Amino acid sequence: MSLYYQDDFVTLYHGSCVGDDAEPWWMADVLVTDPPYGMGYESNINRNKKNLKVGRPVAGDHNLDARNAALAIWGSTRPALVFGTWRAEKPVGTKLTLTWDKGVSPGMGDLTLPWGLSTEEVYVMGTWPAIKPGGRASLGGKPSRGPSVLRVDTLNSAAKNRPDHPTPKPVPLMEMLIAKCPPGTVADPFAGSGATLVAAKAQGRKVIGVELEERYCEIIAKRCAQEVLDLFGESA
Repeated sequence: MSLYYQDDFVTLYHGSCVGDDAEPWWMADVLVTDPPYGMGYESNINRNKKNLKVGRPVAGDHNLDARNAALAIWGSTRPALVFGTWRAEKPVGTKLTLTWDKGVSPGMGDLTLPWGLSTEEVYVMGTWPAIKPGGRASLGGKPSRGPSVLRVDTLNSAAKNRPDHPTPKPVPLMEMLIAKCPPGTVADPFAGSGATLVAAKAQGRKVIGVELEERYCEIIAKRCAQEVLDLFGESA
């Protein structure tokens, strides 16, 4: 593992998050990650592999070993938000399943069925600070309770602002999730297109990311560097 990018908020490592030389990303305070789902993802709309944004395979997606190994390192008692799918086994210790409503109609999924797949799951794990029912955000920034369905439009495969990654998450979705997290440093050991890192930085939170594939590290670094310019008003 090697340091790939760093600024005042973001630290990004290139390498395996579970390797012998892995940097201690698990020393962060809350885990927010989109690991391989163990389903051998391949988009229905790109069987000819012409669109690289959706056609590339996800590294380690042939099983749940990478996800489970990272969660074992993190531990079962610490707060975590972990993306997943109903088609694979939920992580042990899941307390609640959030539903991401992608706003797609009808969505993709099994094209032989009269319903499209337009949702995704986020598993809430570990111990979270107690919040009074119906409570509002306090002056200290303590998050209020909210519904378990999050409505955020997905990134269309043809969208100009979609990162060159097969399964990028929208930054507004990650901002919604991180806003509910306990304070402290965020960790994302499967950084992917960098949405978690960009969202954490936008909220002024330190974040540690790890990404196995260098081409995605490059995308993340460019996105985070652009956020530096935006923070100081040097870029539209």
